[in-house]
Amino acid sequence: MQQAAVPILAGRTVLITGATTGIGRATALGLAERGAHVAITGRDRTRTEDTAREIRAAGGQVEAFVADLSSQVQVRRLADEALQRLPRIDVLVNNVGGYWNTRHVTVDGLEHTFALNHLAPFLLTNLLLDRLTHSDRARVVTVASNAQAMGRIDFDDLQGRVAYSGARAYNQSKLANVMFSYELARRVQARGVTANALHPGVVRTGFGAEDPGRTQRALVPIMKPLMRTPAQGAATSIHLASSPDLEQVTGKYFANSKPKRSSTRSYDEAVATRLWEASADLVGLTVADR
Repeated sequence: MQQAAVPILAGRTVLITGATTGIGRATALGLAERGAHVAITGRDRTRTEDTAREIRAAGGQVEAFVADLSSQVQVRRLADEALQRLPRIDVLVNNVGGYWNTRHVTVDGLEHTFALNHLAPFLLTNLLLDRLTHSDRARVVTVASNAQAMGRIDFDDLQGRVAYSGARAYNQSKLANVMFSYELARRVQARGVTANALHPGVVRTGFGAEDPGRTQRALVPIMKPLMRTPAQGAATSIHLASSPDLEQVTGKYFANSKPKRSSTRSYDEAVATRLWEASADLVGLTVADR
């Protein structure tokens, strides 16, 4: 009798943020199916526990964490709990994100889109970096978007206080995701950690439903049949988290599981360094942590 193949991620622990719905949930299910011990985060306890039960029912190993990552206190609490409960973290998938048409402010007094989409993964990654570096061939995977191509980092108005547009804030945050990944790759390459960003495609989820813009309300019902399913949208995240072919690949942007050139702005290393320092100030990282 032929021996069953060992699951590709057996013995590996993967932490996925925003994993209770949509792309994140599909990513967690797909990685658990490949043998990973998955750790999931969600802001709603019931949905988080329901997703964990679903993964266990399918034969997967899962740890569940509840945290609203728009709050820096909760990001730090999540990091502390993950470090206590997870002896190893081999892959971090920064999936959490959102879109708000009108300007909202977090408990930290920061614009919500920038805080959740960029500052949360920036802070969480830095807080978990030492644990990641203790893993063999650790990876950081950040879910961005092709909206990065329309983004610009406005250092004079990062928080959208002067002029807010939901689309502009989202585009800026997704460009920040890509630039963060590239800068992280430069900073940690010698420590054996890779960092890549991706575009999941236009996916049929509840994304932006809390506060949709007029265009979104008009177009989504028409475009829904053409959108990808969450499982299809998760394919590139799963590929970046699991493919043996990507062990040494870092500082890249992917779409459809293939490397793709991101916007010209995203390769500006001086801006990326400035963004890193501005972000570190906004989340209170010490000079040593940077």
